Amino acid sequence: MLVSELMNTKLVTVELDDKLSAVKEIFERVNIHHLLVIESNIVFGVVSDRDLYKALSPNIGTKTETPKDAATLNKRVHQIVSRRPIVLPSNATIEEAVYIFNTHSISCIPIVDHEMKPIGIITTRSILKPLGEKKIAL
Repeated sequence: MLVSELMNTKLVTVELDDKLSAVKEIFERVNIHHLLVIESNIVFGVVSDRDLYKALSPNIGTKTETPKDAATLNKRVHQIVSRRPIVLPSNATIEEAVYIFNTHSISCIPIVDHEMKPIGIITTRSILKPLGEKKIAL
């Protein structure tokens, strides 16, 4: 089976100079855990919801929030992005994706075309959910 059969093609992307407040809003509004970071329509990196929450003050939105806490929302994506992500082409196999997940501490792989333009994303959940439902066999 190919990654193109399980990848999500509804991509949400951000750019390097976007504020973390915008990233936070996306994660709160859309049920996803990874954003592709693009530069000139090329995959530059990945930001996960975990990356975001590590970069933000835990006091945001609480009664104890200070201006210093709120200022963490003004940080930029380039300050927290995981650069040079491991990517795969759409004709890669699920076995290749599983190997990457098992040998690297990542939970998503951008799927790109021959020009490194994003065409999809595959996550560990993209593979585990249908595997658990026995809709795919490795």
